[in-house]
Amino acid sequence: MNYCPHTPDDIAQMQSVIGISNLDELFADIPEKFRLKQIMDIPDALSEVGTLSVIKNLAAKNKMPRLTLTGAGAYHHFIPAVVGHITLRAEFYTAYTPYQAEISQGILQAIYEYQTMIARLTGTEIANASMYDGASALAEAAVLCVKMSNRTKIIVARSVHHEYRQVLRTYCWANGCTVVELPYAPSGQIDLEALRRKLDDQVAAVIVQSPNFFGVIEDIGSMADAVHEKGALLVAGFTEGTSLGVLKPAGAAGADFVVGEGQSFGNPLNYGGPYLGIFAAKEKFMRRIPGRLVGATVDKNGQRGFVLTLQTREQHIRREKATSNICSNEALCALAAGVYLAALGKNLKKLAEINIYKAQYLKSKLLALPGWKEVFSAPVYNEFVLSCPDSKKANEKLKQEGIIGGYELQKDHPELENALLFCVTEMISKADMDKVALILK
Repeated sequence: MNYCPHTPDDIAQMQSVIGISNLDELFADIPEKFRLKQIMDIPDALSEVGTLSVIKNLAAKNKMPRLTLTGAGAYHHFIPAVVGHITLRAEFYTAYTPYQAEISQGILQAIYEYQTMIARLTGTEIANASMYDGASALAEAAVLCVKMSNRTKIIVARSVHHEYRQVLRTYCWANGCTVVELPYAPSGQIDLEALRRKLDDQVAAVIVQSPNFFGVIEDIGSMADAVHEKGALLVAGFTEGTSLGVLKPAGAAGADFVVGEGQSFGNPLNYGGPYLGIFAAKEKFMRRIPGRLVGATVDKNGQRGFVLTLQTREQHIRREKATSNICSNEALCALAAGVYLAALGKNLKKLAEINIYKAQYLKSKLLALPGWKEVFSAPVYNEFVLSCPDSKKANEKLKQEGIIGGYELQKDHPELENALLFCVTEMISKADMDKVALILK
């Protein structure tokens, strides 16, 4: 909206209506000593050309990396041009959730299509209209399990993203439940025997991530059987959405809730946000899950239409009985994900395979270097952990060449000294990986 200043006549009219003789009377409640006595020394306005020149000079000071090998919850994927073309249309271009929602049939249909694709990808029966991010989606699922079961304990794998675990602890503290961490085995997967020992009649849910923070793929089916035997629920999380194109869906493997981060689906890295929380579940939990669900119906003339079918939000009839205080959804980010998935279609599997092959190539190149070793033995997707003689020195050498190196795990996992978490996506070429190996050699 353009700035259109008020004319003297406009100001005089408004003063007359509210009964003041001058504008200073509007600020009568502010003590004199706090009022500005003179106009601030602000430079003269610049022309559009001049403004662009200043901004470009400022932008030129940024040192952008030529290449990034860091994933750890945020992934650099190619985004087809059609994603921006659709999300920047005026009809969709709002980050907030629609009100008078049924008027916005286009937005509701886009969310409905998004929900359908997410449910199919995760192997579940329902998905909501999205949440704030992967961490809050995971924590919301945990708290929901506590409320439904009247149990007070959450078991979370230590191989779940450390920031997600921090958010989980905050939510659980606020809801009066305890969090117990589960160790990982030498393979990098969950220690299933340790899980069986920790399961008791106070455990509401077990939370895992696959691929986990180390890039390792978990055996969801075996965990689901062990968890359900004790009457608890299984929450399966993920941070790298493209892995859903090739892995068996966690919902199909027995998970009750599948939650995670949808940034990989058409949303740029954006210095960490806004991102997209994915929340999917079995149909029997439909009336309990947080957020909103869009459904399809027909009007009185038999024409297809879309409506907000369920919204367990505190602003409406649920009030204090609402499942969650989350009453919005990441509508624009979810739209980007929907367009991205529709554009890729079945090629999502091919994309996932490319990620696997490229990750294995870089892994083999680095393992050929003196002193570099594999840390975990279980299968991985597009991230992997290697130990090296000096992780800080390795990353510094890469940084000098304009490359962001692997994620240093020691700061979050002290037991993994000099261990680096590398990520390879389709955006990294064979020549790039050969260059990385040459630098580190």
